[in-house]
Amino acid sequence: MTAITHERFREPVEAEYDTDVDAARIAPGTAAAITLTGLEKSFDGNRVLRGINLHIPAGQFIAVIGKSGCGKSTLLRVLLGLDQPTAGSIRFESSNGEESQPNARIVFQEPRLLPWLSVVENVAVGLGDGVDKRRALAESVAVLSEVQLAEKAKEWPSRLSGGQRQRVALARALVSKPGVLALDEPLGALDALTRISMQELINRVWRELGFTSVLVTHDVSEAVHLADRVIVLEEGRIALDVAVPYPHPRRHGNPELAELEGKLLGAILGTGR
Repeated sequence: MTAITHERFREPVEAEYDTDVDAARIAPGTAAAITLTGLEKSFDGNRVLRGINLHIPAGQFIAVIGKSGCGKSTLLRVLLGLDQPTAGSIRFESSNGEESQPNARIVFQEPRLLPWLSVVENVAVGLGDGVDKRRALAESVAVLSEVQLAEKAKEWPSRLSGGQRQRVALARALVSKPGVLALDEPLGALDALTRISMQELINRVWRELGFTSVLVTHDVSEAVHLADRVIVLEEGRIALDVAVPYPHPRRHGNPELAELEGKLLGAILGTGR
């Protein structure tokens, strides 16, 4: 039987991975509410974010859209602590309303997998150091099952399709049971059919695990299909904040969603005012 070895997993681990560890399904994390107050971000004197005020209830899925350069990705990076705000504040709250520091993870457009690790080991990286190796692998197999890739656990990333690699990246973010999941154009490089399939997957795991999610995308249809609310940014300010009042899961081609897409496109392009 093929064994997986790596510096972090010093003893060979057989392909079955001890799945009797309590990891049959990945458990939900603790979703956090997010409040942004007067949030500003400047680079070399250039104001990219200009006084963002926004509250995101725990467990809500929001999408942020707008023209290139409007501040979408900067907002996400500041939210995740990858960049520090120039002014203003970010507050995370637990379910009881107390300030907390949530477990936050991000999925980028590029999967950023480590080519010298197997698929399951790439997922286990999301757990960080200090986790028992057999439990780490068992939990990683469990989350691979959630993204329908358990059969690829022993494969190398180079053997996967683009959509499969993005599913591994999603699994790596989910394995630590995040309270906040940020998605920075994670489906932008995929073909149309794979993109739709990944949208359905993201929607399903969000509904099952209940984390708070913030998606940055250029695709208005994707935003409307996935999000509870859509935020339109314009030159670093919130130009529009629209609720999507339709239950999940949503059907592509829904005429009511298409009407909302038109409204949002009009706001972005300046034709709806």
